[in-house]
Amino acid sequence: MTFAGAPWDNYQSCPEPRLKAVDALVFALCLLMLLIYSQGWVTPIFGDAADDNTSGLLRDAFFPAYGAALLVIGLTFRDTVRAIIRQPALLLILSIAGLSILWSVAPEQTGRRAIAILFTTLGGVVLGARYRWSQMTEILAICFAVLAVLSLLTGALVPSIGRMATIFPGAWRGLWPEKNAMGGYMTIGFVVFAAAAAMEPRRRMLWSGFAVLAVALVLLSTSKTSLVSLMLGASAFGFVALARRGPIMGVISSFGAVVAIFSVLAFIFFAADVAFAVLGKDATLTGRTNIWAGVLYEIHKRPLLGYGYGAVWDDKTGWGPVYWITKIAGFRAAHAHNSWLEQWLGMGVVGLCAWSLYFAQTLILAIVAVYRDKGALLALPFILVYGLVTLTESIAVVYNDFRWVMFVAVAVKLAYPDRAMDR
Repeated sequence: MTFAGAPWDNYQSCPEPRLKAVDALVFALCLLMLLIYSQGWVTPIFGDAADDNTSGLLRDAFFPAYGAALLVIGLTFRDTVRAIIRQPALLLILSIAGLSILWSVAPEQTGRRAIAILFTTLGGVVLGARYRWSQMTEILAICFAVLAVLSLLTGALVPSIGRMATIFPGAWRGLWPEKNAMGGYMTIGFVVFAAAAAMEPRRRMLWSGFAVLAVALVLLSTSKTSLVSLMLGASAFGFVALARRGPIMGVISSFGAVVAIFSVLAFIFFAADVAFAVLGKDATLTGRTNIWAGVLYEIHKRPLLGYGYGAVWDDKTGWGPVYWITKIAGFRAAHAHNSWLEQWLGMGVVGLCAWSLYFAQTLILAIVAVYRDKGALLALPFILVYGLVTLTESIAVVYNDFRWVMFVAVAVKLAYPDRAMDR
């Protein structure tokens, strides 16, 4: 029996038995890699206090994901090379992260994490290089389906793991340490499920059902930020679906999208207090603006090259950059809570420019794809949700992180579309 278009299908020509075996192996390796990077297993196994900075065992647990990426690269070497040469901004980011060991305030830590971000990034590259849009989307959907079901089960049957007990008691957190993490993952999951349902009509009911489950989990998390992201993702998906119905609908929906964007921006600008009230936030965005003030204070000391990739937040000497950030913020933060400031702090203005270029390139390609490629059903909603979250969380150029892997995979796929794979 043939399952054309399913994740385990491949387009390369080779004897059928070998084709099936290789595709099954690659599919299993990619799924394993994604599940490991989701970190949905960390809290259930290691508890709330798990920290990969202090636990060698936890760091070692990511090695199978690195190995899986290398194996898939070996099986898809030609396409991987073709895909990665289309990502000069990404190569620049990785180069800066690696070279920052030369000026890092914690060279050993920067070196270790530069290797981690390299392998994490390769996971996204090979995923985008190996599969077509519909196949990659369904692999992601399978991963999110596993996470959604397990989050539902832990929240319903094991509340000591699946629900928060102290801060925001009763809010569902699923497999992750806190509610915003589950809400964020399920928001992306909704986008993936919706795209899978649209790209693969034969499994539309299945993925639509999981999309409903993702929405339910976002609501159970009580995360207002995730709810806003969910509405943005759903709106973007609706826009892409309408725009792809034909030239006339493309023009109408594009005009409507522009009007909607300017209306939302005007509302935020002229009625910021109302916007904060709707989100249940104060003007400091739950203390984030205080963190940003401290981060900017330290950035101004070393604006060009920064303090080294991944070298700031785990300093325990009492005299490093994190000390002054903590003093200004009034509490110790785990990261900058802004992906743009994070790059500037760690890799200086050169790193910030490289990341900005990479994000801008990916966003532009996603917008162009709306009128040319079905992959926009996944790409544009995800990029917009991801971009929104980067304003309040440090999720860009993050090692051992599912969201960074997915961003890289989508960016690679936009620059290396299905038609390029046939050449």
